[in-house]
Amino acid sequence: MNRIRSTLAYAPLGRANRRHAALLALACALPAAWADSHHMPSTAMLPAYQQECAACHMAYPPGMLPASSWSRMMKGLDQHYGADASLDPAMVRQISTWLEAHAGTYKRVREAPPQDRITLSAWFERKHREVEPAVWKRAAVGSRANCIACHTRADQGDFDDDRVRIPK
Repeated sequence: MNRIRSTLAYAPLGRANRRHAALLALACALPAAWADSHHMPSTAMLPAYQQECAACHMAYPPGMLPASSWSRMMKGLDQHYGADASLDPAMVRQISTWLEAHAGTYKRVREAPPQDRITLSAWFERKHREVEPAVWKRAAVGSRANCIACHTRADQGDFDDDRVRIPK
């Protein structure tokens, strides 16, 4: 086996194989780069995820939930927080695979929050502890799930505290 491995390691790669190897390396690096991050640029989002999920709400960065939460969510799209968000099986597989590969793994998102809701996670509560309950009820905010109301570039994957603007 070691001999086979060493032979493969030194086998010359053709142009197409080098391109495939480079793309594979990049694809493998992306989950590591953005896992646990709440700053995934929208350009790095899976187009199918962006298209299907952002049709109804912001496409949340997958690092905001652990893989177990994404898995349960994708298996229950017919009852997605009170709405039927069903997709064809191929699309569910594609989006599920991507979400789980980019899911959060760091301690702040390792445990699934109650009801798999980002807004009920311990890290969300900690980051928003100074927000008065009345703020969530403002017409311009609407709910804790409406990130873009205060995080002005959330749709671009930017949740930087310096760009928070709480509507009146």
